Amino acid sequence: MNVLRDINPVTRILGLALLTTPLMFTIDWVSATFVLAFTLVMVPLCGMGYGRFFKRALPILIVAPLAGIPMALYGQAGGDTYFQWGLVQVTELSVSLACAVVLRVLAMALPVVVLSADVDPTDLGDGLAQVLHLPERFVIGTVAALRMLTLLRDDLDAMRRSRRARGIADQGKIRYWFSLSFGLLVMSLRRAGKLATAMEARGFGGPHTRTWARTSRLHARDWVVMAVCVLVALAALALAWATGYLRPVWAVR
Repeated sequence: MNVLRDINPVTRILGLALLTTPLMFTIDWVSATFVLAFTLVMVPLCGMGYGRFFKRALPILIVAPLAGIPMALYGQAGGDTYFQWGLVQVTELSVSLACAVVLRVLAMALPVVVLSADVDPTDLGDGLAQVLHLPERFVIGTVAALRMLTLLRDDLDAMRRSRRARGIADQGKIRYWFSLSFGLLVMSLRRAGKLATAMEARGFGGPHTRTWARTSRLHARDWVVMAVCVLVALAALALAWATGYLRPVWAVR
């Protein structure tokens, strides 16, 4: 089951903005936890297994706790004091705010993992140009960059297998990764040059009005998805307000 199967890629972007933007104006664990729970429930419904989800979300899960460290050390003081040294003051309130910050980072980042899965770059480009009416150069540059990411991953795997077959994969780690990075850079520059030549040969950037091979429009199901994202965000804020944990960012020193 995948409720996002026929959804316009632009809807994913707009839905993500509608879902996560309200969380930027509050620091509390209730609203963030509500959005996190909603995200985890939607993982299988969006055609992504939990194994694949956590594999893609692993970097976020590792980095997110780092966002709470400054708040725990230098955040607003209140309640019991656990540790104090110079400007560093770890208190009950600062630890609570740090946990809220970590949860907020997860609540804003993990939906990206779900909504960005299985997005076709060409469909995304059509949506950006025809629905959001973004400049053609930006759209085609975005599509090319997304395709390059996939090609870079394939090139990296091919280079690693090639070096292993030649018996030169057991050298120092720093030298090994530096040589791989340099090789990827050279291959990327060559591919970019060929792509630029091909685009110029096809008349890209000319004075004529551009047409699109496929039509991209928002349908009723797209508006339903965006409405659900808005309702979830509002429900999260309402729950935080009802429980007394709603804390606007401007109220935190």
